Amino acid sequence: MPQPWQDTSLSAEDRAAALLSSMTLEEKLAQLSSVWPGSEAEEGEDVAPLQHEVSEAVDLDGLLPHGVGQLTRPFGTSPVEAAEGAAALARLQTRIAAGNRFGIPALAHEECLTGFFAWRATVFPTPLAWGASFDPALVGRAAELIGGSLRSAGIHQGLAPVLDVVRDARWGRTEESIGEDPYLVATIGTAYVRGLESAGIVATLKHFAGYSASRGGRNHAPVSIGPRELADVILPPFELAVRDGGARSVMHSYNDIDGVPSAANPWLLTELLRDTWGFTGTVVADYFGVSFLELAHRVAATRGDAAGLALAAGVDVELPAVRCFGTPLRDAVRAGEVDEALVDRAALRVLRQKCELGLLDADWSPIPSALAEPTESAGPAGTPGLDLDPPGMRAVARELAEESVVLLADDGDVLPLAPDARIAVVGPLADDPAAMLGCYTFPRHVGVEHPQLPLGIEVPTLFAALRAELPGARITHAEGCAAPGPGGSAGDPGAAASAGAAALTAESRLAQAARTAADADVCVAVLGDRSGLFGRGTSGEGCDAADLELPGDQGALLDTLVATGTPVVLVLFTGRPYALGRWSRLLAAAVQTFFPGEEGGPAVAGVLSGRVNPSGRLPVSVPYASGGQPWTYAQPPLGLRGDSSSIDPTPLFPFGHGLSYTSFAWERPEADAAEVPTDGETTVRLTVRNTGDRAGTEVVQLYLHDPVARIARPVSRLIGYARVPLRPGESAEVHFAFHADLASYPLRADGTRVVEPGALELRLASSSADSGVRHTVPLTLTGPERTVGHRRRMVCEARVK
Repeated sequence: MPQPWQDTSLSAEDRAAALLSSMTLEEKLAQLSSVWPGSEAEEGEDVAPLQHEVSEAVDLDGLLPHGVGQLTRPFGTSPVEAAEGAAALARLQTRIAAGNRFGIPALAHEECLTGFFAWRATVFPTPLAWGASFDPALVGRAAELIGGSLRSAGIHQGLAPVLDVVRDARWGRTEESIGEDPYLVATIGTAYVRGLESAGIVATLKHFAGYSASRGGRNHAPVSIGPRELADVILPPFELAVRDGGARSVMHSYNDIDGVPSAANPWLLTELLRDTWGFTGTVVADYFGVSFLELAHRVAATRGDAAGLALAAGVDVELPAVRCFGTPLRDAVRAGEVDEALVDRAALRVLRQKCELGLLDADWSPIPSALAEPTESAGPAGTPGLDLDPPGMRAVARELAEESVVLLADDGDVLPLAPDARIAVVGPLADDPAAMLGCYTFPRHVGVEHPQLPLGIEVPTLFAALRAELPGARITHAEGCAAPGPGGSAGDPGAAASAGAAALTAESRLAQAARTAADADVCVAVLGDRSGLFGRGTSGEGCDAADLELPGDQGALLDTLVATGTPVVLVLFTGRPYALGRWSRLLAAAVQTFFPGEEGGPAVAGVLSGRVNPSGRLPVSVPYASGGQPWTYAQPPLGLRGDSSSIDPTPLFPFGHGLSYTSFAWERPEADAAEVPTDGETTVRLTVRNTGDRAGTEVVQLYLHDPVARIARPVSRLIGYARVPLRPGESAEVHFAFHADLASYPLRADGTRVVEPGALELRLASSSADSGVRHTVPLTLTGPERTVGHRRRMVCEARVK
């Protein structure tokens, strides 16, 4: 006879409540923390902040009688063959379920920012490349595939997406973010959430909130931000992902806002997230975030104090391992220092989610689908094969990489490259697979700590991809300078290149590069970042930049190549934008891509050859010079260039910018109505025509300009966009459903949003810059001022007919 909590005819809430009522304090607390299998055995560098200082050995046998809430990174801690990892996870789950009197298994979570975070798994483009695609549908498709891969191996929760809006590109985690515009981040991020959740995986929104607005772009630094900026820029992506995406988990951020750490902020984690937005899932700690209340923020004197603060604020699960929510919290409860009702509140949420995932069903099995459904290929010891990098996933990774490539500049004389050209491919990243990979990819995050480990996936370099793309061309290669950042190690994808470069002096490398470029019809300069963690790269978590100059000697190399007189095409593989002003009039063309994943080399090669017509648009502005930071395009008038300061922050290439090999005409812009009630809507439309001789995709962007408001507002902000694929001579009509709610803004310091009557201007544009505005459509909002809340219209739906 099934127990009440196993009865699937009951609601998840009732089942969880029935189970909770039968549990001891120790059993409830066990559901509120995690175990990190194998982490204490790893002797390499940290993959989480202060990992080796904070981590402690865990007595799993001692924990089992009470249960285990979560399992941390069973695939992403060390290399393991997929089938072996799935089988080991199934055995551990069997042991956990058998070890407690209710048969409750653990919920297993894994990173999935660029795909399933496991050895030999497909590496998709990094989130900044998602933003460059301006394609929520494709990002959602990628997420659904990633979710299916996770689920097939026994994973339940994915720690993605990152919804931090870029505020300072010097921040190392810029590569993990989707862009500098809250609307773009919200819509792309919500599409990823929908895709992951549709595959049955719990999506975890990171990092709530304000993490990307840290002082000086420094990781973990305090955040100085006003309540209106918080409400208008930082919070909307999370709000939309909860409301429309159905995200079932939120991870608090490491930072404090005005002195209050997010992990101890009841307004943020309870009043806003749950009481206002209606979130019903679980709030999980960023790794060691509860401990940091004691060790870093110093708002708690003991582990028990830290646990009590976090629990009261609304943190339900301590990750990545039990430190504060175990014995210290138990003792605090028994001493009357923490109300046991707070433990019950969190445990009920955890158990309800386990019900939703089927983990409390009577017929639950630890065997994941990949092991339960044998395939043609067999893994070790006769286990079914588990291919984490199948052709279908690579195809979507390729498509997303292709759509994310941004053609910044093109003089029209060099690109596409001639099929029989003499091409010098120069740069430390030209023949380095690491150029394609962000810090939250397995090879750059974990693989570098295992010297003899092969990549496990095919990652063609740009040099190799160009040779395959243009077999009739004569393509030569020179490194030109050392790879940016700390030198590689054995097993690092760029180690061989770095070792070869080290054998030459800087002068001889430059001279060799100059000779190679001078002997060619065109030089492709391949520069950028090599990702890493905590100072072990030029981009990535803990790899913050002092300025936005090209890292290392790459600026000098580019100067040398330009001086040869050979036309130079700059190709950047980076995790952030870099200042390119000093070369703005010297390059034949410039191409920007943001860690495009395992298919990035062929994608960029396709753009250079002309096989792919570029359609990517900048998700972040590219600065002219390093000064003027931090800066993003959505500035009020005094944030733009003016006579009051000698610093001009105007970017070289604005947000939303991107060129194509074909041309487009934008015709007949109009709105259904010139006057719209403050609670009404209208349709804005225009016709886009491909006037060139190549098929291509235009990206139509809709910006809102509010001439007069009661607080200083951005001169222009994105409220809609649409990708418009067209064959030569073909046209399509683009419709934007504009609702007055999209003109709302936080008038009061408590974040209350209003829609005011008055004049507005809708700008149909190819970028955020004034020069990108193709047409303007004036509107007037009529009627009374309205206060709007969580159910307001947040998305301007676009249709292409």
